[in-house]
Amino acid sequence: MNEQILDNPGVIAFPPALYAGTLAIGLGISFVFPVSFLPRLVSLPIAALAIIGAGWLSTSAFRTMTRAQTAVDPSKPTTAIVSDGVFRFSRNPLYLSMTLLYIGISLLLNALWALLLLLPLLVMVQIGVIQREEVYLERKFGDEYLRYKAQVRRWI
Repeated sequence: MNEQILDNPGVIAFPPALYAGTLAIGLGISFVFPVSFLPRLVSLPIAALAIIGAGWLSTSAFRTMTRAQTAVDPSKPTTAIVSDGVFRFSRNPLYLSMTLLYIGISLLLNALWALLLLLPLLVMVQIGVIQREEVYLERKFGDEYLRYKAQVRRWI
């Protein structure tokens, strides 16, 4: 059997697809059953901050992982524990950035249903992605990952 197939966390789905699919469902429901929940004067600045923050965070995390020569795609083997850059503050800055982008788009489009679906999405990401990645990293890197895990929070 191919070693690369075994050397990954076995997440339930490609994380960006989970976020995009859930957002699409929420936006679809919001289109069919629109509920305006925030005035534009409130939602637009928060949406802009969330989207800008997501862009900065994802770019920084991607660059840091690329410099460390480890895979960004969770279906590929991890070759190093990345603990510098934004990974000093969050073990999952890419998932945090996708969450911020999801919130930003939901606020920008005033899509309450999409925001309501964020909680089940985060549960799915926690159980089906992050927990599987943590088990994989503990198995693969042992004490090195456990030390990192003890020092840096999962999200923020």
